Amino acid sequence: MSPINIIIVGAGLIGPRHAQSVLANPSTHLVGLIDPLPSAASIAQSLGTSYYPTIEACLQATRTTASSTPHAAIICTPNHTHVAVAQQLLSENLHILLEKPVSHDLPSGASLLRFSQQPSTSHLKILAGHHRRFNPYITTTKSIIDSGSLGTIIAINGLWTLFKPASYFEGSGSWRSSPSSGGVCAINLVHDIDCLQYLFGPIVRLHAEKTLPQRPTPPHSADEGAALTLRFGSGVVGTFLVCDATPAPWSFEAGTGENPSIPRTGGPGGDFYRILGSRASLSVPDMTRWSYDGRAKSWTEELVAEKVRVEGEEKRPFDLQLSHFVDVIGGRAQPRCSLVEGLRALVVVQAARRALETGETVDVGELEGELDSRCKYAVSDSRMNVVSLG
Repeated sequence: MSPINIIIVGAGLIGPRHAQSVLANPSTHLVGLIDPLPSAASIAQSLGTSYYPTIEACLQATRTTASSTPHAAIICTPNHTHVAVAQQLLSENLHILLEKPVSHDLPSGASLLRFSQQPSTSHLKILAGHHRRFNPYITTTKSIIDSGSLGTIIAINGLWTLFKPASYFEGSGSWRSSPSSGGVCAINLVHDIDCLQYLFGPIVRLHAEKTLPQRPTPPHSADEGAALTLRFGSGVVGTFLVCDATPAPWSFEAGTGENPSIPRTGGPGGDFYRILGSRASLSVPDMTRWSYDGRAKSWTEELVAEKVRVEGEEKRPFDLQLSHFVDVIGGRAQPRCSLVEGLRALVVVQAARRALETGETVDVGELEGELDSRCKYAVSDSRMNVVSLG
């Protein structure tokens, strides 16, 4: 079987990581790297692939032979460009893996969903790039929850806290300091929102309080952090603290070692989720299950600590996600994270932003009401499906 030819749009922090996965997968072939910045040419050269400044230039050059004609694209551009790039690639009959968030706001995200449902594009596959659904720590956690080992889930406590240097916001990354497209909620919190909804079902209500700003304004006008209280449709409640302006080890990347550019903390110092159940509790990623199994259930008894084994810990989530994308394109699997589910995570992030702006508690359903009827039905239907699965 011929490999799937893939182009990558965007040569920033994430694009090259996707490229490495494409190069490592025997079922895929990296046709080229697309980015308007001339500096991307050297990145393409280091990856052993062709460089193109535009999508048009890439397609014109690669569609000369069947062996180089792209079948799919991975979109790794700034958040506010996701929808326009995705629509262009869908119009060119390409399947897409779209990095999170699927858009920078709800109206444009809804427009992409409508565009993808047109007769001319509905046959194309779209995978939302919430790659943590493929992380062995998350898949193991979900298996533990679904098995009933923790009993009824009562509450969740989570953290995503680390320090981003000034260089992260400079040059081609200046969009990250803009409230319209950047900020820690849109760039980072959206990952955890998707994970939490994947594990516990839809978030239906939230409140948020801003952290003290630590960066000069201007140029920084995007959110740096927030403390959130969450209510899920299942009745689970939770708190989550996100901040990208503090030296701290409690983040998904530091805890799991998922991102090679962020040193791994691991162990108790790296915990970012604590899941409280009626029978037992679980800390992630040290994967310790705490219970009174085999003894009286009382605070006067010593808790039993059991380490849960994580299978496939050495596997890279981006590699696993790409293998899944190949199966989706080949019709052997349905997207583990669809465009609708990506939009569902965006709805919650936008609810958090509204809570930060107004100081009020926000019902997530109110933001769904701002979508048109077709999109609202798709998102609401997805939320109900998650509840039934969870």
